[in-house]
Amino acid sequence: MCASSPVSPCPRSIPATSEKKIMNFDQTSFNAATSSAPNNGPKVWLESVSPGMRAVEAVIRELSQNDVPVLVVAEHGAGKAAAAARIHALSRRASQRFDVFQAREVRENGLSVGEGQGGTVYLQEVADLTQPAQKELVRQLSLPDAERANAPRYICGTSCELEPEVRSGKVREDLYYRVSGVCLRLPPLRQRKEDIPKLRDWFCSVAARDFARLVPPLSTETQNFFLEYHWPGNIRELKDAARAIVAMGDESLAMRGLRSLLRRADTTNGEKISLKDAARAASREAERELILQVLARTRWNRRRAAQELKISYKALLYKLKQIGYEGYGA
Repeated sequence: MCASSPVSPCPRSIPATSEKKIMNFDQTSFNAATSSAPNNGPKVWLESVSPGMRAVEAVIRELSQNDVPVLVVAEHGAGKAAAAARIHALSRRASQRFDVFQAREVRENGLSVGEGQGGTVYLQEVADLTQPAQKELVRQLSLPDAERANAPRYICGTSCELEPEVRSGKVREDLYYRVSGVCLRLPPLRQRKEDIPKLRDWFCSVAARDFARLVPPLSTETQNFFLEYHWPGNIRELKDAARAIVAMGDESLAMRGLRSLLRRADTTNGEKISLKDAARAASREAERELILQVLARTRWNRRRAAQELKISYKALLYKLKQIGYEGYGA
């Protein structure tokens, strides 16, 4: 395993076509191209206040000044792609392309296509590369210095340790040596809780712009919940929670689903909680309350209620059946 510090050499203890994707930073955490106002959309790297991430940011600034391959190691949703994009944005290649590849989709000729274009390529879950693609990547990473200027810089991400993958034969040993010369570790969100309020407020502001809504005020209880929750899905899960609050326009309603699931977990041997499940639960609760409010206002005139809700009469009957009010008021 790599050292627990943000960056270190990894130990040496072990004897077609690709679909190219321009980076959608919103898929990971926060973007890394600029650091100004919300008009830049999600393309923002938020300076951290937590000591662990401050150390990571210092290392990122150093890594941006050279072209050495970097292996970014972190849990799912912890910001690996954002870190790669930040390295690119601070480098001399910043005006060139920043491309993201899902490693499982990359084929050998897909990597060779971009060989002369410069820029930076981020490979998500590098262990998923096919063997031919791994061979091609080793070839490119072995190019002489004179040819490296026109070749892309490679940054690879992984959410698992690569040494077992090498021992099993899934990852080539020479590729492991090439990509892991510098190993950048990102802490999970639960280890950088000082950053949670800033990230939460940022995602709320982005959601407010996307949904053309105001950010509802957050109670002290909800603010404490954000700090105390374990966040197994990391920054991605935090973003989902913030967007749910803004989308529903009601903090208590949006958080009800998650709190309900947490209470349920207490009686199910501590199973992991998914914020996606919580968001769905909150959405169902919000839908139920809205339907019942409209039906009460229309005195249970189902056809008028369906018109107000902008759904078909048949769809309303189906939803009433789902929430157990099929025969009520008939």
